[in-house]
Amino acid sequence: MSIRHPIIAITGSSGAGTTSVTRTFDNIFRRENVKAAIIEGDSFHRHDRKSMKIAAAKEEAGGNHNFSHFGPENNLFSELETLFATYAKTGTGKRRKYLHDQEEAAPYQQDPGTFTPWEDVPTGTDLLFYEGLHGAVVTPEVNIAQHPDLLIGVVPVINLEWIQKLYRDKKQRGYSTEAVTDTILRRMPDYVNYICPQFMHTHVNFQRVPMVDTSNPFISRDIPSADESMVVIRFANPKGIDFQYLRNMINDSYMSRANTIVVPGGKMELAMQLIFTPFVWRMMERQKNVR
Repeated sequence: MSIRHPIIAITGSSGAGTTSVTRTFDNIFRRENVKAAIIEGDSFHRHDRKSMKIAAAKEEAGGNHNFSHFGPENNLFSELETLFATYAKTGTGKRRKYLHDQEEAAPYQQDPGTFTPWEDVPTGTDLLFYEGLHGAVVTPEVNIAQHPDLLIGVVPVINLEWIQKLYRDKKQRGYSTEAVTDTILRRMPDYVNYICPQFMHTHVNFQRVPMVDTSNPFISRDIPSADESMVVIRFANPKGIDFQYLRNMINDSYMSRANTIVVPGGKMELAMQLIFTPFVWRMMERQKNVR
């Protein structure tokens, strides 16, 4: 953790909804004039799209049916921890981009599914903002979770997470239900061992719970809407959180435990704004006082 060079990390599985949290922080950063160094978790995968397919086929032929993007063999955990540690000390470090599609790849004159060359994080940023799969990973070799000053988990209930992944991969990427289901099954051991344990290290968790039947996510035709959901917000340390203020500002919210508030799904982004804007204020004030 660092006063001069703070780090905010959003961690969650593929299809969890971390993008909505990122959008909220984009709005906070713009409104509060905060310059953030943006780090995408996908850029710390070990393989690009083509080499991942080759590696997966080789592992499958050798009997490994659980080769996935969630595990350590397919990610640069040490390099990610080095970035966090270096940024906390110096305000810089090494990063790259993963080019997901043709639109992202065009300015770099590269193919989609490739990485840009490693480069230095620009100097003069106010904080580092990470969004990806592994912002709170702890293994015998690395402890990434120790570095962020604010660590946020996005964890919809598992059936909703699968529905969101199925919908995205089928509608946006053209995959079949069978192909997405195979991916979910292949990832399950790494999901249990490397994704779930992160959420005991997070400072705040957001878990969206649908209020409609999601018993069989593989036949759902659409994603339950925000208004068809509730969001469970759990604070690891509730000291300093003004729950009464949050309840007054968010209609129909209630406390389910001493460290947990439940809000309507349609109010999730409002809740994030109310919760995280003061966090960012305090980070910037502490940073200002030591400069």
